Formats: sequence, C-alpha cells, structure tokens
Amino acid sequence: MIQKDLPSVAALAFLGDAVHSLFVREHLAAKHISHAKDLNALAQDYVTATAQALAYERVAPHLSEEEQDVFRRAFNSSHLNRPKHTSGETYRTATGFEAVLGMLHHTGNQERLNEVLRLAYEGEDLLK
Repeated sequence: MIQKDLPSVAALAFLGDAVHSLFVREHLAAKHISHAKDLNALAQDYVTATAQALAYERVAPHLSEEEQDVFRRAFNSSHLNRPKHTSGETYRTATGFEAVLGMLHHTGNQERLNEVLRLAYEGEDLLK
C-alpha cells in the first residue's frame, strides 16, 4: 500500500531522476576520470530512458509490493511527456524506475535506495 503523504508520481520521478544521476556521477567520479567531457559521455550510458529501463528490468524481481505500486502508478501516469528518442513503453518504464528511487529517497530509506541501485547495476562497469 502506498503512503498517502507521498508527492505525486511525477514529482517522485523528478526527484528520482536527480537521485539516479547523482548515484551515477558519484560512481563515475570514483573512477578518477579527469575530464568532464569523458565523465559526461560515460554518464549518458546510464541516465538515458533506455538505460534506466534496463536497470529497472534487473531490479524488478526484487521490488517490494509498495515499490511495485509506485512503479505502476508512474508507468501508467497520463501526465508523461511524449518521448523523442525512445519508445513510449521504454520512457514509461524509466519514469516508473525514477519514481521508485524518488519514493525511497523521499521517505528517507537510504539503505533500501542503495540496495535497489546496487541491484540495478550489479555486474555493470559502473560498479567496478
């Protein structure tokens, strides 16, 4: 059951996008890459809708009922922008993933947020 005091799923996705971007940037910065151009290019491999949808697919089996509910509400939201560079389904999946991250951040569940992000990128170069 979703908490009643949560922001809208659009607001959660907005927040989750920032949380996800920070996670990616922190991990890339830890690789000691010294050029911003290189860091930005590498970050694009993880922050696109397509990459976020793939991350969601890896983490989906591990989501709680509440996390799945937030994902579904965001995925099915009628307030989404029309995607320019990807399919609607991929964009909605990425938005749902962002909303889950935003919900975990908003509720202060940092331990679970870190776990979900680790599961989403387990075995990926980002975490190596």
